Amino acid sequence: MIMRHARLPASEEIAIEDVFHALSDPFRLEIVCRLAAEGEASCQALEGDRPKSSVSHHFRVLREAGLIRTRNEGATRMNALRREDIERRFPGLLSCVLSARAD
Repeated sequence: MIMRHARLPASEEIAIEDVFHALSDPFRLEIVCRLAAEGEASCQALEGDRPKSSVSHHFRVLREAGLIRTRNEGATRMNALRREDIERRFPGLLSCVLSARAD
């Protein structure tokens, strides 16, 4: 099976409204928090009991917003938070979101 590479916005193209939209969904916010804690994880490890089509949609929203990057490792898709890019574009935003989620 051939896996396509997802389009990622360059760090200077990341828009705050896209980031807020992506973070407005509780499941997507949970993915971001888990990636912040774990560093990198497969789609399967993060999906829980959700349907694959729903999970794919959520990962696409996060990628297109510039919050995560996905790389192919064989037949597995590994995801990581674009922490440095987000910090460079919106200093302190991710830390604020993660600490608010922890409270």
